[in-house]
Amino acid sequence: VQLQASGGGLVQAGGSLKLSCAASGRTVINYAMGWFRQAPGEEREFVSAISWSGGNTFSAEFAKGRFTISRDNAKNTMYLQMNSLKPEDTAVYYCAARTKSEMVVEEKSYNYWGQGTQVTVSS
Repeated sequence: VQLQASGGGLVQAGGSLKLSCAASGRTVINYAMGWFRQAPGEEREFVSAISWSGGNTFSAEFAKGRFTISRDNAKNTMYLQMNSLKPEDTAVYYCAARTKSEMVVEEKSYNYWGQGTQVTVSS
């Protein structure tokens, strides 16, 4: 499975971005997926996860109310809609998939990773 993250960019504080994660190589319809991020000088951290069906989601506290994770299994693609962005959201955002249907927050439980997309929020 290859994952391609896209949609990052430079945005002013308060703005919005929508990230996409396109899977190829095989269908990820049975895989839970997630978003992580890594700010400069920091460890990678969990952002949000979604079950295989999209029926269950879970987000980190900083993302709740601002970020929405979703997926379109027909398109083999996952999304992260980010609103009310803050300078502290600046990071490289990575998408990941695991070969199980249940969503988890642990980074080590994910089997496949995308290359990351840079999100920069200016104040």
